[in-house]
Amino acid sequence: MGLALFGLLMMAMLALLASAARSQDGDEARLRQTLQAKFPKVTVESISKTPFGGLYEIVLGGEIIYMDGKAEYMMGGSLYDIRSAQIRNITQDTSQRLASKALTSSHDSAIKMVRGNGKRVIYTFEDPNCGYCKQLYKELGTMTDVTIYTFLLPILSPDSMEKSRAIWCSKDRAKAWDQMMTKGALTEQVKPCEGPMEKNAQLAQRFNIRGTPAIFLASGQQLGGYIPAAQIEQALGKIRKQMRDFS
Repeated sequence: MGLALFGLLMMAMLALLASAARSQDGDEARLRQTLQAKFPKVTVESISKTPFGGLYEIVLGGEIIYMDGKAEYMMGGSLYDIRSAQIRNITQDTSQRLASKALTSSHDSAIKMVRGNGKRVIYTFEDPNCGYCKQLYKELGTMTDVTIYTFLLPILSPDSMEKSRAIWCSKDRAKAWDQMMTKGALTEQVKPCEGPMEKNAQLAQRFNIRGTPAIFLASGQQLGGYIPAAQIEQALGKIRKQMRDFS
């Protein structure tokens, strides 16, 4: 192939790529404009093109939806990639990635407890009056090499907020949480403060949490409500194996 012909082919390829990029940019602008007009009170968090049928994946107020490039049709539900033997839930992958990002950016709103080297990470949403939370605390106490971030979510009893504020406003929050989970009360007088409970409630709403406890892994995967430590260890081990296989 001569240099002149090669140059022409390269120019044509670059022109096609530029045209495709302009088309995608135009679709994304159209989608954003349509969604903002129809749902003015909801934030369009991201728009990205999927590799399937001209569909766009959109995160709208924390919810994942799909639309065509002309902004004429919208659908919810899960999108699956079945091109290989291992079927992949694309919607679930995105949901967990978003959850992981939201949890990581909310560390300052959680009680932090480190056991051992703390390399593994668990997130919990808990109410100080929750009986299953107290059982979960005992289970988590048997685990090592883990960092636990607990978001106070006072939703069960009239005094749940008061107890949550007392825990959060304590000089040693981890110690105060331990006392509440093991003794049912704090041993010190605490100067009142507000705390991040409203932020935690918004985060819980984003994850559709309606009860406590709720457990998440660092990957964003939700394990459900109360489960014994053995099942949490199993889930952590599965994530570790997937990371080794991927690398």
